[in-house]
This record gives sequence, structure tokens and C-alpha cells, in this order.
Amino acid sequence: MSRVLIVEDEVAIAELVAINLRHAGHDVVLASSAEQAQAEVDAVLPDLVVLDWMLPGQSGLALARRWRADARTKALPVIMLTARGEEVDRIAGLDAGADDYLVKPFSTQELLARIRAVLRRKAPEALEQTVQIAGLRVEPDTRRVLADQQELKLGPTEFKLLHFLMTHPERVHSRKQLLDRVWGDHVFIEERTVDVHVKRLRDALAPAGCSGLIETVRGVGYRLARQPAAMPA
Repeated sequence: MSRVLIVEDEVAIAELVAINLRHAGHDVVLASSAEQAQAEVDAVLPDLVVLDWMLPGQSGLALARRWRADARTKALPVIMLTARGEEVDRIAGLDAGADDYLVKPFSTQELLARIRAVLRRKAPEALEQTVQIAGLRVEPDTRRVLADQQELKLGPTEFKLLHFLMTHPERVHSRKQLLDRVWGDHVFIEERTVDVHVKRLRDALAPAGCSGLIETVRGVGYRLARQPAAMPA
């Protein structure tokens, strides 16, 4: 399940897209202005944004440029969905950093297909890549976790959990989202099982002083910080 932010000030279009995305299994968040969209991105980094050009206040184009200039949102997938269909507009949208550009009126099935394509293009980059944050290094090809050359011993589930969190740093993930992404969509496990594995992961990272990277977001879930925090009691 991917978290998709729809930035669209026309309520009917926003609801149409949202219904289709939810039916396809995505977690959908709506924003009707650039200011609201930025607030949503600041709170929880989505997996993809469907972005209108013409918005109240700041334009979607300016928002896309802003995201591409920020290290945290530089790789955020963006599909522009707009009535501006001239070639010069398409070029401007893509130059601003959009991964794809779809013109209104549009087919919802085509939009869903483009969303799937963009997510597929982005996903393989994270599947087997070596990730390093705050001195902690995860090597999927060798199944090793290193902290300043010290090898840490993790179970297979803790390894998958750590790798997922490290490839999505600073994002807050609910227990359900972690179950979907780490355990798989069709596994029927209590959400509290995530807490058990997070504790095991923290215990495994503790000898290297990295357990504080895994932060609890009270009432929401967990995130991996780029810098270790003090461990909660």
C-alpha cells in the first residue's frame, strides 16, 4: 500500500481520484492548496504526489521546484495533473521535476497506470541498494548490518524492517503500513507484533549505540531518524 497525496482544489476531481486510488489499495491524503500540501509533506512524506498546477496561492509548479530543491523531498515522485496541455507547459512541468505529466480531462485508469509505472520505477532502486545512515550500513546482497565496521546480528524480519525504514528515512509509518511493507499484504498478524520486532531491532542496534535511530511517534507508529535520538525509557 502506497501513501498518495492528491493536491487538487477542485473537489469533484480530488474525490474522483481519491475513490479510485483507495479502491486500488492506496492510502490517500487530500490537500486543496500548496500550503496544505506542504504541511502534509512536512508531517509524513508520501510515496507519491498527484499535483495540480493551478492552485490557490502558490502554484503546483513552484511547489514541485521547492520539493526538488529540498534534500528530504528531492526524490519524491510527482505526477502533474493539469488542464495546461500545451507543449511549453509539459516541458515546464517536467523541467520543474515532475516524473510524469497528465492533462485534464483524463482517464482515471490511465492515471492509475501512470502511478503504478512511477512507483515501479522508484521501488527497484530501494530493494537491493546498500543504505547508510548515521554510520549504520545495511547491505542487502550480503545480508550484513555494519556500524563503523562492527557487524550486528539481526534476525531476518528485523533485517527487512531496518532496511525498509532506512530506505524511507524520516517518514512516519503506522503499524499497518509496516505490516503491509515488511510482512506482506496477505499476512494476518496482530499490529502489536510490529512493536515486538521494533524492540528486537532496537536491542540488536544497541551495542553500536544506534538504537535511538528508531523513533516512536506516539499514537501513530515509527520512523527512522537520520541522527540517533536518546532512547526512551
